[in-house]
Amino acid sequence: MAAVQNIVIINYDMGNINSVKKQLERLEANVMVSAEAADILNADKLILPGVGHFKKAMENLQELKLIDVLNEAVLVQKKPTLGICLGMQLMARFSEEGGVNGLGWFDAEVVKMKVEDSLRFKIPHVGWNSIRQLKNSELNLNLIEESSFYFVHSYKFVANDVKDILHSTNYSTDFTSAISKENIFGVQYHPEKSQDIGLQLFRNFISI
Repeated sequence: MAAVQNIVIINYDMGNINSVKKQLERLEANVMVSAEAADILNADKLILPGVGHFKKAMENLQELKLIDVLNEAVLVQKKPTLGICLGMQLMARFSEEGGVNGLGWFDAEVVKMKVEDSLRFKIPHVGWNSIRQLKNSELNLNLIEESSFYFVHSYKFVANDVKDILHSTNYSTDFTSAISKENIFGVQYHPEKSQDIGLQLFRNFISI
């Protein structure tokens, strides 16, 4: 498999950056970690990782002057972009976590997860869970139906346009576990922690 010329992992101090980088390097991708506008605008593909608090993440992006840069790279230049966990949630218009606006790339909100049976279902949702593929996508290549990925989250992504939902997962109730629209993809789970199936998802993103 030919290596992608340049994948940039956005460094805004909120993510599993080294784990993501290591997995991409296993696939012989040419990857760098950066918060520099020039690197982002010259990249072939972008990854927006994330672990932590939505409001703090948006504050970090603002302080680093990355919001306009990301909008240019993703919305204007149409670079293939993958958001992971909090990175996916940041693509929504608004989050209850901190009560702040997100990047607004999807017509969606991020809301606190709720469960009916708190003895059976704990929040945060931590561990392996299966996905259901709701539409065709290059990101699905060689992912079997009901593939299991590793999750760690307390908030969920609520898409207002069902056409944006790529995967759903059931944890007490169904929730959106992956999204896609044109060049933009997001996964609520952590492919960097999901062993071989996570590597396959990264392989698919590299090939897009």
